[in-house]
Amino acid sequence: MTAQVLPTEHMRAWYALQTRARHEKAVSNYLRIQGQEEFLPLYKSRRKWSDRVTVVELPLFGGYVFCRLARTSLASALSTPGVLKVLSYGSEPIPVPDCEIDAIRRATSGATPAVPCAYLKVGVQVRIRRGAMQGLEGRLERIKNSFRLVLSVHLLQRSVSLEVDPETVEVIG
Repeated sequence: MTAQVLPTEHMRAWYALQTRARHEKAVSNYLRIQGQEEFLPLYKSRRKWSDRVTVVELPLFGGYVFCRLARTSLASALSTPGVLKVLSYGSEPIPVPDCEIDAIRRATSGATPAVPCAYLKVGVQVRIRRGAMQGLEGRLERIKNSFRLVLSVHLLQRSVSLEVDPETVEVIG
């Protein structure tokens, strides 16, 4: 595991800017026009209206735009119309690691579509939201490249697991 280097005052780093609801594209365009390096990952989604079906581009991370700037420029980013705040820990703005931004860039530029999904951690209790096993609850595990739902009979101290699509589960509690 590599240590994260915190940026000095003049080093540029990626920051997550929280935006007003449905203002991500406007904020992204404004930052670009102002000469800032911004990143708004989008995905395509089919939307059905009563008279037609269309494909729209939506933000992969609703309510957020990434912007690469020096800490001294954070105040100017906050004055952007539609920006609510810079994600921080307490009063300290937290940079997004370059490797995470690079990974999102690669994922959104590939042939396989990237779509939003719930943030899942292995070991959390989840419930299946839809499908034949809707309502089933268990612990999420990862075995090789698949997610598994582990169901346990605690009295017997035995478990069984079945493969699940991460899109069909939600975190309990």
